[in-house]
Formats: sequence, C-alpha cells, structure tokens
Amino acid sequence: MIEIKNITKTFEKIDEHKKKFKFNADNDISFEVKEGEIVGLLGPNGAGKTTLLRIIAGIMSPNKGLITIDDMNYKDNDLEIKKIISFLSGNTKLYKELSPYELMEMCGEYYNVDKKTLYKRIDEIIKRFDMSKFKNQRIDTLSTGQTQRVGIARCLVHNPKYYIFDEATSGLDIISSKVILDFIKEEKKKGKGIIYSTHYMEEAENICDRVVLVNKGKIIATGTPDDILKKTKTNNLRDAFFALIGGEKNE
Repeated sequence: MIEIKNITKTFEKIDEHKKKFKFNADNDISFEVKEGEIVGLLGPNGAGKTTLLRIIAGIMSPNKGLITIDDMNYKDNDLEIKKIISFLSGNTKLYKELSPYELMEMCGEYYNVDKKTLYKRIDEIIKRFDMSKFKNQRIDTLSTGQTQRVGIARCLVHNPKYYIFDEATSGLDIISSKVILDFIKEEKKKGKGIIYSTHYMEEAENICDRVVLVNKGKIIATGTPDDILKKTKTNNLRDAFFALIGGEKNE
C-alpha cells in the first residue's frame, strides 16, 4: 500500500515587486492507495498534482510529512521502493537517439532484470502495445501516440507493483488514449496499485475506484465518484468540482 501522510511542499517565488514570498504547492495532503485499485488525483493545472506525484515517486522531498510504500520510506529504503514503482508523466523525455527496443533493454538492465526474463517481457510488451512496426525506429521519428506507448513500455520492463501516472493521455488522440486506459484497467485486475492524475474528469469517472479532488494545494473531497456526485448533487465530476469550490471563479 502507498500511504501519503500530511505532505506539505513549500516553494519560494518572487512577485511583481521583486519581493520573495513562500507558498505551499501541496498543503497537508493525506490519502492511501491499496493494491488492486485505481485512485484518481484530480484538479486543474496548478493544483499541486505534479509536485505531489514527484514526491510520491521519490523525485522530490516534502517539507513536511511522509511517504511510505509497503511500510518502507525513501530515507531508509530508496532503492527498494524504486524497484517496485513506475512513474510516467505526459512530459516524460525519452532518449531520442534510441529505438523503443533499445530503450527497453536499457531500462531492464538498469533494474537488473535477468536477460531471459527481460527479452521475453520486451516481446510481450511490443505485442501488447502493437509496437512491432516501429520497435527499431529512432524515438525522435515517432508520432505523439507512439512515443507515449514507448513511455509506458519502458515503465513495464521491471514489472512494477505500483504505477504513478501524471497526465498520461494528455494531447493524445482517442485511439492512443484508449490503448493506455485499457492497459491501466488490465494492470488493476492483476492487483497493481495505480495513482492516476488527470484534469480529464470524464476519464477518471470511467476508470477510478476512488478520487482525490485537489485545488490550490489542498484536498477538497475524497471518495468514490458516485459518493462525490451524491454529496454535491451533480451529474459529473466536473460539475462536482465547481460545486465544491463555489464556482469557476474560485478555481
């Protein structure tokens, strides 16, 4: 289980008068993600989602609070944790000179996956994401949808227990988005724990078991999509979000 406990992340900015001030990108955030469930982290751009996901993935450190994954923390168990998680952002940069096959080989070696298991897994991933036609092409020649498939593929070679997705379908066409969403549903059935961050509320309604709605660095609601709709007396999560913040002007 992933446990996010009272996470606060503070940054420093300079205002228009060139004065420094501090603000909390995330403010006392707590929730958990169990094995075999998809938890949606939802909110507008600037709500603090990406900062929080980077903290969960061990890329950044919080000013306050603690992340534990299977009762391990990053201070004492950094490498052990990173062997069982994968982090994918819509803005993930890949090695453009490599081919998808070479990238997966490199990632497998990084995670010390034995050769026999690695090549079998690569073949399975290529088949699963219909990558055979471009598996040996340079990544910088691929389409946006193909590149995003490669991004997911490199997350799979070490067979992670937990996935952290940050805007994984952003900017993709409907076919590429469906490939990714179907994959996420399949991994859930295998017992994987998944954090799915998006500003596409409709996607979250379709795939998430529970959702965490955030605005301006704070949690404004948690629960199943149905529970939140009932609580706000709305028909979709987009309307529920605005009902919770008091209208669009408060986003």
